[in-house]
Amino acid sequence: MADKKRTEPDWQDVRVFLALGRYGSLSAAARALGTNHSTISRRLQSLEASLGEKLMERRPQGYVLTPAGTQALAAASDMEAAVQTLGRGQADGVPRGLVRVNAPPALTQGFLTAQLAPLPLQYPGLDIELASDLRAVSLERHVTDIAVRLDPPRDGDVIARPLGTMAFGFYGTEAVRARIEAGQAPSFVGFDEANAYLPEATWLAQHFPQARIVFRANNQAAQAIAARSGAGLVLLPHYLGRSTPGLHPCTLPVAPPSRGIFLLTRRQDRRDLPIRTVADHLLQVFADARALFEP
Repeated sequence: MADKKRTEPDWQDVRVFLALGRYGSLSAAARALGTNHSTISRRLQSLEASLGEKLMERRPQGYVLTPAGTQALAAASDMEAAVQTLGRGQADGVPRGLVRVNAPPALTQGFLTAQLAPLPLQYPGLDIELASDLRAVSLERHVTDIAVRLDPPRDGDVIARPLGTMAFGFYGTEAVRARIEAGQAPSFVGFDEANAYLPEATWLAQHFPQARIVFRANNQAAQAIAARSGAGLVLLPHYLGRSTPGLHPCTLPVAPPSRGIFLLTRRQDRRDLPIRTVADHLLQVFADARALFEP
């Protein structure tokens, strides 16, 4: 395509390329933009013609960036960030616009929703989108603006700030705890097979290899509800076990190590007022709730 005459890129083409680069599939990009597959394909071809470069290749697993596409995505993300600063309160100091936050499901349901939902009342022009994923989503591809993670980042141009420590313990109903204290072998509520790779799931399997898993769920918030019914003992982060009515701590000879909690933002967004406002709020609420999370 390098021999074709280049023209100025169309911003709508750039928006489509950003969505396709972030989500990796026509369907996901079309849903995100509220359009159809043919429009996504046409816009991508238009941008490639304008730049004279092949930006993406279609593979069986979806669309992947070419080296030129990786460079173009970074430049397009910078363009989007610059456009988004317009009308986001930089001049008058009042944050406005959408901030997307992503965190693990249990942390989202068991803590963050209650902490973030009142923030738009304090800042009426601020909108918050809170999503949950067990697997990390990309900050660099602008899938989210703020990520709360249990592992520090290994790469990427991001700022990682510690939010505290997440410690774990066993919880159950009074009846379950009494049976275990009387010497009965514990039965557990745990992760389903699809999420058996998670650190807490692998730790439980290693330390209690013969134990029965009587109920399985894909996140710890659901596991806490199951344990509250008396199904079995559950390994939970303390913030969830301590805040779930009907659950009580149960001491076993071993417990998994604590994990660090980190707040991740893109370095280029450090001056974005809405993102900075939400990030500062999260830093404060985790500091205030430190005793809930620690041993």
